[in-house]
Amino acid sequence: MRILMFGWEYPPHISGGLGTACQGITKGLGSYSDIELTFVLPRAYGNEVAEGVKFVSASDVELKDESLQLLKKHEYYHMKEPVMVSCYISSEQYEQFIKKRKKTSVSKTGISSGNKIALSGKYGATLFDEIYKYSVVAGEIAEIEDFDIIHVHDWMTFRAGIEAKRISGKPLVVHVHATEFDRCGDHYNRRVFCIEQEGMKNADIVIAVSELTRNTVINKYGIPASKVHTVYNAADAEAVTGHSAVFKKGINEKIVTFLGRITYQKGPEFFIAAAQKVLQKMANVRFVMAGNGDLSEKMIRYVASLGISDRFHFAGFLKGDDVSRMYAMSDLYIMPSVSEPFGISPLEALHSGVPVIISKQSGVSEIISHAIKIDFWDIDAMADAIYGILKYPSLANFLRHKGKEDVSRISWKDSAGKIRQLYYHILQRPTG
Repeated sequence: MRILMFGWEYPPHISGGLGTACQGITKGLGSYSDIELTFVLPRAYGNEVAEGVKFVSASDVELKDESLQLLKKHEYYHMKEPVMVSCYISSEQYEQFIKKRKKTSVSKTGISSGNKIALSGKYGATLFDEIYKYSVVAGEIAEIEDFDIIHVHDWMTFRAGIEAKRISGKPLVVHVHATEFDRCGDHYNRRVFCIEQEGMKNADIVIAVSELTRNTVINKYGIPASKVHTVYNAADAEAVTGHSAVFKKGINEKIVTFLGRITYQKGPEFFIAAAQKVLQKMANVRFVMAGNGDLSEKMIRYVASLGISDRFHFAGFLKGDDVSRMYAMSDLYIMPSVSEPFGISPLEALHSGVPVIISKQSGVSEIISHAIKIDFWDIDAMADAIYGILKYPSLANFLRHKGKEDVSRISWKDSAGKIRQLYYHILQRPTG
């Protein structure tokens, strides 16, 4: 069974959990001998690695002349101003975008020599432009590659999947890792919503990463429940435990960590408010916010206004070994998300032996038993939980050991196995 898969990012070039999930899924699928997988990226750098997976860079695909003419007729070619989706960028990038907006125009077709389209695979001001270009290349790839099923990850790739389906007539699997309602609440971007809905409606099967996400897909996007299937994510223990046995934090203080985009969705302000309450009772604790996003500068000012800057640290965006080191230093991990479709980072923390506090408004809370679960807005409950775990070693040890037992039963191979069963179902074949 041959799968043509489209993604927007892949380790080591990632900006969040989407790329990590794509890596886990491809690794899990690669363990099945009956799966042949081709993974397409807007731009592949050559150091993306997964056993049994062929990577294709859309930027290296030569287009036919008629495809280039199609690009020139499209609305994005005639746009006078770029469009930024703020939830994917840092506060500094957003400020620079606002300053340059009147002076900047969309970079036309970005055609390089050999009729190739130069794509960045980033989340910048030309994101919608790149999404459309990516879909044009996807159509070309669909004519060249030999495959049975198209599988796309998140809204940036949905139009690519639709075009590949139009060209090939092959079934389309849409994988929803997050929705616009998770990222922005009621103040969602209408253009993003329409792309998401279009992708889901054109899909033969929609995969949601949690029951929380499945309900959103059904109720907010109007997708038939029979078409939407839940497949939970997992976490790779080997990827995050490399430094836990040898790395020491070097201070005799407790460290409480937030790791994720500093955006509305992730609830950073609730983490900071709870930190202030804890610091009124405990002196030997430091709080770390690792990540960046459009609310970064606002959160820095918020910390300063509360007078806790000497006990609060902003680490910036971390990836790879730096994430492992951060977990190794941490005594407690918190994910206070306002709406989290899944949330891989708590699983990574538990693999690293770090107890976790997670919001009830998260998909991962559906599969973890031994974590403290609070409403994201209940800063008193969050502060009490932080204090209790840091103050009483027996509670921390219980959550640490039982949490490790929880995650030991969750694997990417199991997730991939459920996806594989859906592949066979969509092809109406008995599972091999």
